[in-house]
Amino acid sequence: MPPSNPVDRARRFALKTFGLLGGLLVADRARAHHTETHFEDRSTHNIVYQCNKGEVEYWESILFSAGELLRKYGDDVQIVISVIGPGLHLIGKRPQRPVPPELQQRVASLAAYGVSFHACGNTMKSLKWTEQDLVSFAKIVPIGADDIMQLQEQGFSYISW
Repeated sequence: MPPSNPVDRARRFALKTFGLLGGLLVADRARAHHTETHFEDRSTHNIVYQCNKGEVEYWESILFSAGELLRKYGDDVQIVISVIGPGLHLIGKRPQRPVPPELQQRVASLAAYGVSFHACGNTMKSLKWTEQDLVSFAKIVPIGADDIMQLQEQGFSYISW
């Protein structure tokens, strides 16, 4: 049960935030080495998360899990977060759904450590979004579900909740 006292909530948020950021900074080895042109450095562990909902707690869960995998496996994990439907707002520059600034910062931090964010082109069309509506590190894929399927065919484990 979350604390009802505003001071307790603030302290809990600060500890969570510092824990994630501190863990990423301490685990400098977590800086992923994968690039669009450097696929020969294949990680032992490969995972794709489906992010297709627009709720803050859902986003927090995915981002926390991705951060934990980075801390555990460092350079030996390749993580893709496939953002589809309402989840797309998480990587929008000016999202049409509320996205807390701390989650936007966490997304940017994870991207800096090599986590890839794939944006569904079909969802973008339905929202009338272009590449300029997304954060700079997002990769647009034509069809989010197809991207997930292709990643699975390449050996990525698929996670959805």
